[in-house]
Amino acid sequence: MPRDSSKAECKQKTGGVFAPVIDRMRCEAKEDCVEACPYDVFEVHKLSDDDKRAMPLIGRVKAWVHGNRQAYAVRADECHACGLCVTACPEHAIKLMRVASG
Repeated sequence: MPRDSSKAECKQKTGGVFAPVIDRMRCEAKEDCVEACPYDVFEVHKLSDDDKRAMPLIGRVKAWVHGNRQAYAVRADECHACGLCVTACPEHAIKLMRVASG
């Protein structure tokens, strides 16, 4: 359910040109993106085994320190590219990336 207070700031349509991408080496699961997103695109949950294996040792240690939890864009197709998540993330772990059109 979108948060009406921020909805007006989101200019793009859903499933459009941009999608949020989370840098696994930066995310510390502080949930600022979850709170900022008016379309509930993000959730914070336990890192998958595949995501942990893909990280270098320093990334796995950092993830362990933060409870092996990180943000996931579980509803990226609902993103309106407003950038509120990018601004809210204290680790600068989120970027809006252009989605290849097909």
